[in-house]
Amino acid sequence: MDTPMNHPAPPLADLLRAAAQAAAAVDAGTSLTEALALTPPALRPGTQAIAFHAMRHRGTASAVADQLLARRPPSPLAYQLLLVALALLEGEPAGADARDGTPRYAAHTVVDQAVRATASRELQRYKALINGCLRRFLRERDALLAEARRHAEGQWNYPAWWVGQLRRDYPGQWQAILRAGERGGPLTLRVNRRRAERVALAAALRQAGVDSTPVGEHGLVLARARPVQQLPGFAQGWWSVQDAAAQLAAPLLGVRDGMRVLDACAAPGGKTAHLLELADVELLALDADPHRLARVGENLDRLGLSARLEAADAAAVESWWDGRPFDAVLADVPCTASGIVRRHPDIRWLRRHNDIARTAALQVRIADALWQVTAPGGTLLYATCSVFPAEGERQAQAFASRHADARRLDAPGQLLPAPADAAPHAQHDGFFYALFEKT
Repeated sequence: MDTPMNHPAPPLADLLRAAAQAAAAVDAGTSLTEALALTPPALRPGTQAIAFHAMRHRGTASAVADQLLARRPPSPLAYQLLLVALALLEGEPAGADARDGTPRYAAHTVVDQAVRATASRELQRYKALINGCLRRFLRERDALLAEARRHAEGQWNYPAWWVGQLRRDYPGQWQAILRAGERGGPLTLRVNRRRAERVALAAALRQAGVDSTPVGEHGLVLARARPVQQLPGFAQGWWSVQDAAAQLAAPLLGVRDGMRVLDACAAPGGKTAHLLELADVELLALDADPHRLARVGENLDRLGLSARLEAADAAAVESWWDGRPFDAVLADVPCTASGIVRRHPDIRWLRRHNDIARTAALQVRIADALWQVTAPGGTLLYATCSVFPAEGERQAQAFASRHADARRLDAPGQLLPAPADAAPHAQHDGFFYALFEKT
């Protein structure tokens, strides 16, 4: 029988080239998740680790590359290969104890393997350029980095507009918010209370060599991430992966047996499942994307849960509503996802400043439509995984001003992402919650 030891690790050159391909896809507007899905399975784990690291160091790497290059090479792949290699060289890559799992490589190894990565037809003409730039960086590292970090993107590894927006929104906290995205978040599980108990799952994890810390009502934060299929209870539906901040949504709605519940923007289904785990409810899960909605169904099947799924625009009420009001409505509306950049570091490079206004307008449209289907005495939970107040507190205040029958209830409001060195029980993404009762 084959074991992992029988399969040597892929050459670093192959990983660098694959990571450069993924980074080029991000530049073209594709999410890193989608890009990595096209990476050959044997290369995917190593490619993901390097690509995540490169996204977290991309601002500095780009600012250094601007100094090394007379002009950007016409090949996007060649340029991204240079950035990926510089990202591994410029900062201390995440080591063996880092959550994103990026391995350490000796500088000469990175240079050698980056040059080897140019062996493909598209890249071979850039061999001397890549080699010369990387060797010059090693010779002039301190001066090049000092110059790169004189600029916002080079210093913080976020687009300049993002840094400026946070400085305006959080004058005393913007630096901490930016630093919270420097590392990946921990792997956090939510126990499926219909199939397992948290104490029993923690014991099973411990027996498998994985320590965990309780968080919230149903969560466990793992001391070290593992592939989910290798953790006890995955196939049996004992748990789901869900950040501690996202685990607050379902309990805030206070669902009880017999309620009619709507999850209006359901994919990928974590909050849908949590609602069904908490009570026997009649639940409708909507999502505008049929492919993502199918994933909701797959997740519910694994957990032994069921709901009615419908692909529809939540704001187009006439296309899906049967006229019966809902006792509880979850409006986890589309947003910039600025609160989850530690888990998805490509988000900062995919977003543009005008995306905030665009998503805010969409949020207004959805929230107002969903208020129509909320029963008198019922509740609507407005949620986003954003740290920008234009998508959070300002939206909540504007919603209350538009609807005289909306009474705001206690909810966490803005949760800022926890710093990388926070205690395990305090680790969570950036999220916003506002809860309204229809009077």
